[in-house]
Amino acid sequence: MSERLRLMAVHAHPDDESSKGAATMARYVSEGAEVLVVTLTGGERGSILNPAMDRPEIVANIGEVRRKEMAEARQILGVHQEFSGFVDSGLPEGDPLPPLPEGCFALQPLDVASEPLVRSVRSFKPHVMITYDENGGYPHPDHIMTHKVSVEAFDAAGDPERYPEAGDPWQPLKLYYHVSFPRVRFEALSQMLDERELENPYKEWMKRIDERKWPEWEITTQVRCDEHFETRDRALIAHATQIDPNGFWFAVPMDVQREAWPYEDYHLARSLVDTDIPEKDLFAGVREAVRA
Repeated sequence: MSERLRLMAVHAHPDDESSKGAATMARYVSEGAEVLVVTLTGGERGSILNPAMDRPEIVANIGEVRRKEMAEARQILGVHQEFSGFVDSGLPEGDPLPPLPEGCFALQPLDVASEPLVRSVRSFKPHVMITYDENGGYPHPDHIMTHKVSVEAFDAAGDPERYPEAGDPWQPLKLYYHVSFPRVRFEALSQMLDERELENPYKEWMKRIDERKWPEWEITTQVRCDEHFETRDRALIAHATQIDPNGFWFAVPMDVQREAWPYEDYHLARSLVDTDIPEKDLFAGVREAVRA
C-alpha cells in the first residue's frame, strides 16, 4: 500500500486519550499507521484525582503539569498529538448547576470551536476519526462539545465552501464513537472475577451505570488490542494528576482482562465506504478504498 493509513482521535482533555481507545491506537501504530490525537482543551480546570499529586505547587501549575503529562503519554503510545488551544470548561456541580466560566470551550460558538479541528483534519488527512457520542460518553460539557465539533469537522472538512481559510479540503471516510463502558464488558469481567473468587469492583460500578441510565450505543466494531493493554496502562499512569495507580482502573488482573474482554469497542456513526457489520477493524473498507 503506497499510502499509510491515518487515524485521528479527538478528545476533550489530556488523559482522555489514554482512558478511551489507547490500546487501539497503540495497535495501529505498531502496524504502521499514523495516529494523531487532537486534544481540544488544556485540562486547566481538571480536579487532581491522585492524592499523591494533590500538592500546592501542582495545583498552582496544573495547566503546565497536564501538558507535560500529555507529552509523556504521547511518547508511550507512539502517537502524534496537538492541542487546539481552548480552555477547559470544568465540570459544574451543585443544584442548581452554576454557570460555565466565561470564555471556556463549551461556550464557544460552534464555528469558532470547530475551525481548529477542521484545520487539523485538512492538514493531517485522516481516513478515520474517533470521538464521543452525543452524550459525550458521559455528560461533561467539554465532552458534549467535542462530539459537536467532531461531527462538524467530519462533515465540513471536505467542503471547499466551508471554513475556506482552514486549508485544502479533505474528506475522512469513517467516524466512530467510543463505546467506553458497555455493560456487556463489565458483565464478562465480573463473571470471570467471581469464577476465580477474586475481588470484584464491577458489581458496584454496574449499579451506578444502571442508576444513571446513560444511553448505550450498539457495538458495531470490536478491535482486538489486548497485546497493548500494558501500553495503555503506562500511558494512563503518565497522567499522574488524574490517575491513581492504586485505584479502580488497575483493580483487575491483566490476565482476566485479556481473557474476558480483549477488545476496545466502537460504534460506527458515519461511513462513506462499504463495510460489513460487525467489524474487527476501524479501517475496514478504508484499506480497499486507499488501495484503489
